[in-house]
Amino acid sequence: MTGTEPVVLDGESLTPEDVAAVARRGRTVAIADPAREAVRESRERVEEVLDSGEAVYGLNTGFGQLVTERIPENERERLQTNLVRSHASGVGRELEREEVRAMMLTRINALVKGYSGIREVVVDHFVAMLNRGVHPVVRSRGSLGASGDLAPLAHQALVLLGEGEAEVDGDRLDGVAALARAGLEPLSLVAKEGLALINGTQLSVGLGALCVVDAERALRGADVAGALTTEVTMGTTAACDPAIQNVRPHSGQATSARNVRTLTAGSAIVESHRNCDRVQDAYSIRCLPQVHGAARDAVAHLREAVEIELNSATDNPLVFAGGAVDDRASGTENVNVLSGGNFHGAPLALRLDYVTNALTDLASVAERRVDRLLNPNLQEEHLPPFLTPDSGVRSGYMIAQYSAAALVNENRSLGSPSTDNTPVSGGQEDHVSMSAQSAFNARTAVENALTVVGIELLCGAQAMEFVDDGLAPGEGTGVAYETVRDEIAPLDDDRPLHAEIETASALIATGKLEGDIEAETDRRVV
Repeated sequence: MTGTEPVVLDGESLTPEDVAAVARRGRTVAIADPAREAVRESRERVEEVLDSGEAVYGLNTGFGQLVTERIPENERERLQTNLVRSHASGVGRELEREEVRAMMLTRINALVKGYSGIREVVVDHFVAMLNRGVHPVVRSRGSLGASGDLAPLAHQALVLLGEGEAEVDGDRLDGVAALARAGLEPLSLVAKEGLALINGTQLSVGLGALCVVDAERALRGADVAGALTTEVTMGTTAACDPAIQNVRPHSGQATSARNVRTLTAGSAIVESHRNCDRVQDAYSIRCLPQVHGAARDAVAHLREAVEIELNSATDNPLVFAGGAVDDRASGTENVNVLSGGNFHGAPLALRLDYVTNALTDLASVAERRVDRLLNPNLQEEHLPPFLTPDSGVRSGYMIAQYSAAALVNENRSLGSPSTDNTPVSGGQEDHVSMSAQSAFNARTAVENALTVVGIELLCGAQAMEFVDDGLAPGEGTGVAYETVRDEIAPLDDDRPLHAEIETASALIATGKLEGDIEAETDRRVV
């Protein structure tokens, strides 16, 4: 594993960027001392309730529709183990390594808030697995987003018991062997722990955190690609004037307009036609701040929910210190354990679907700008059809647009899982969120959007080859062009483009494009 200082988990301060660092770059984690104390205190509350003999859901009762079944003391540990085993019934593809690590990290952070009633040793096992690269094999489908992401979390928890499978250093091992590779022994679960391990929204929020990071990169890349297209199509940047944004002060709109102005600053291309006869550009260029900005606002809305959810207690029941809760409905004071619905994924699902739609629109407007770069019926006269000399014999970037159109169509077909509902568990769980499917769809949408924006960036760089050599591009767009050309040669003759599209998209997805612009101009794309 790689990384520098560990990400310290305290249940309060985890960010989407932390999730990406641990999930993708192998950053290790450590538990803050106050969080450890909170875990210990929470377990003490559980022991007190068990000693009292009071019937409490999740501690000494059955689950779901079986909530009325009282579990004898000598069966409680078996109940917790059976719970994990029975719920590990997921299907579909296996989660990718970064998806598993994101889910492990977010589960640990939720547990160390100190409301789950587990033992400290469970947390330590989880941390050791994550830091030593023990990645449970998790089936991706099966979660309904209430009671959280049960099936995926159960597959993850199986390995703690020495069951299931895990990948370690490229080897696929059974649970016992995987734990041994990390110097760990299998755990036996005690009352409350099985439920605490599988009840929560950690698949949904882990994927949501990665989606936020990727979507924000896609947005910044779209502003760069859109600014480059504006230049090479002889468009005007007047639509990005602050006066226009100030009288409709949406935050995202103002940011995208400012980015275009920053990127095209000093552009001789823009200046060369400032007083031309064309009054307005097509909407895909003229309304760039409005369309990109609306997508920015949608992603910001998702970030807000993800940041809250990353640092929330989302299992059930929740364990509170004595005297912290006053149950006025029953008249009972000093309640220690409360059953509720924090596992319901609606706060994530609705915003994830919103972002899927926003990213679909972002990809759609980028594809329309690609068409304006390629289409001989729409192009400026200095651009050859499909951006290739000797068009007809050559097809140039014609089929790159087909790929962009296919990805936009796929995004449009993703739908809104959060609006669906299938009651389960004998009708006890009669409204579910489908947040995990919303998260998978959002991940697909952002991947497709990144590729479409990459195609626009590639075509914009090619269009620059046909601009008068005496006209310098803007400070930022010039760096963007050079960054593309460092990796991809101009298209002088037809060749397969799939690898070049992937390269251009990766320049955006990895942050290299915006990093080069900042390094060369000392101006950030935000």
